[in-house]
Amino acid sequence: MTKLLDQAVAAARSLPSETQDDIARVVLQLAGADDAPPVALSADEQAAISASKEAAARGEFATDAQVRATWAKHGL
Repeated sequence: MTKLLDQAVAAARSLPSETQDDIARVVLQLAGADDAPPVALSADEQAAISASKEAAARGEFATDAQVRATWAKHGL
């Protein structure tokens, strides 16, 4: 185990059990060790992703100010 992963596990140990389970599910998913099938996307979600990829291909990205405004809107 890497030092960083060991630190992450140590930090997670102090969290409530529900949060630890959430973290564990994410780690298992990232490691490919979960049995969950892929999430099916709706037609609207697929269209939104396609539009985002097309915008990225054109080099259209949010400005730093737009990103900060979105974070502030959601309390981040």
